[in-house]
Amino acid sequence: MLSKRLAGTAAVCLLLAGGATACGDTVDKAGATPKLDTEKLSAQEIEKAAKDALASATSVKITGDIAMDEGKMTIDLALDTKSQCTGSMSMPGMGKFEIISDGKQSYIKPDKQFWTAIGGKEGEKAAELFKGRYLSGLQDSDMKDLTEVCNLKEFSSKIVADDSGKSDVTKGEAATINGQKAFSLKVKDRKGEESTIHVATTGKSYPLRVEKKSGTEGGQVDFTDYDKPLTIQAPPADNVIDFAKLQDQLKSA
Repeated sequence: MLSKRLAGTAAVCLLLAGGATACGDTVDKAGATPKLDTEKLSAQEIEKAAKDALASATSVKITGDIAMDEGKMTIDLALDTKSQCTGSMSMPGMGKFEIISDGKQSYIKPDKQFWTAIGGKEGEKAAELFKGRYLSGLQDSDMKDLTEVCNLKEFSSKIVADDSGKSDVTKGEAATINGQKAFSLKVKDRKGEESTIHVATTGKSYPLRVEKKSGTEGGQVDFTDYDKPLTIQAPPADNVIDFAKLQDQLKSA
């Protein structure tokens, strides 16, 4: 269904291909900022360092566009390991929705196109009735996957899962990504399609950007604001409708 496709695509399109070998940042005896020794480490070790760093992150902001057969998917989402998040996502032909999660309750605010796409004529009525309002209670519905993208632990576990032997990883070159020094890796999957992963070379070896310029799912996604605490404010109660009550209200509209 739509929700699974949305959440699944967000994770799958950002996957970093697997490497199984050990990794290492180098830190001098004085305790200076660690630097990734890209000359000494293999491509697989650099990749593993990036995956380990992502797995240790407490929060991250993900922004970018991902090409799909039907068009372009966009993501602009800050999330953390407490299942808190804030931002928005969209899919081609499906519209856009804003999302807020305080770690206990999640809320989405669909635009008119999204309402219509998920509900047809009922969705059109919902778009008018609940314009500008948030939906809650999705965790107990068939749309729960829409909010599961807020879980950084789940997100990073999919990315760092061992996928050894399923891709070819080679070294790229030094670069600067969003003002940070980085080193690129070229990752070729079993279809022969290549992606580029840019890994921070100072501080923790966080992935900074994943980009793919070929194949059916090209695009670019940036990872920023690592470990930056999120301040989440739930929408006012009078601006929220429980998803479980939605159909009853539509029927009586």
